[in-house]
Amino acid sequence: MRWTLYGAPGWGSTLAECALAWTDEPFDFVDVDGFDQRGPARDRLIRANPLARVPTLAGPGGLVLTESAAIILHLAERNPDAALAPPPTDPDRPIFLDRLAWFVSAVYPTFTYRDYPERWAPSATEELVARIDAFRCSLWSQFEDRVGPGPHVLAHRPSALDIYVAVMSRWRPGRAWFRTHCPKLHEIALAAEALPALAPVIQRNFGD
Repeated sequence: MRWTLYGAPGWGSTLAECALAWTDEPFDFVDVDGFDQRGPARDRLIRANPLARVPTLAGPGGLVLTESAAIILHLAERNPDAALAPPPTDPDRPIFLDRLAWFVSAVYPTFTYRDYPERWAPSATEELVARIDAFRCSLWSQFEDRVGPGPHVLAHRPSALDIYVAVMSRWRPGRAWFRTHCPKLHEIALAAEALPALAPVIQRNFGD
């Protein structure tokens, strides 16, 4: 089985690209950079995903996955030995699911609204941006308080949660903020980026 991943460097598709690399699943990358504006890239993406969002992961038989959490869980189930996620009967499974849902339901939407404030509050874009930035920082600080000792979100156990920390900490407020305000998450990000499967993906998407 060979996948097709529609994405843009540094965007949310990096999460799926990391998961594919982690599980050693073969895939082709379709660069749709600029998909958020009218043009050929957006048209190409819409043919696969009418919502025009990344990541969009397409497989044989018409299978299309458009949510990063669904992609993570599907790849984990296909590749249980890769340990992308704790198995269903594992004691760490509930907290894994809770924190995975937190990334996609609490943090990720803040970028949808913050990156395009003119769509949501055209008469108060600066106020919206300021409030969302502050709210996102508060979310990360709460998460920092929940992380225990160890180089990974699940203590001494690598998982897809580390991918989310590594990728999303590259976005606003940025890695320098994490180093100062969320040092445990900063160390988790560095440890994840050092994993042999993930290091090339991070370099391709962020250039270092």
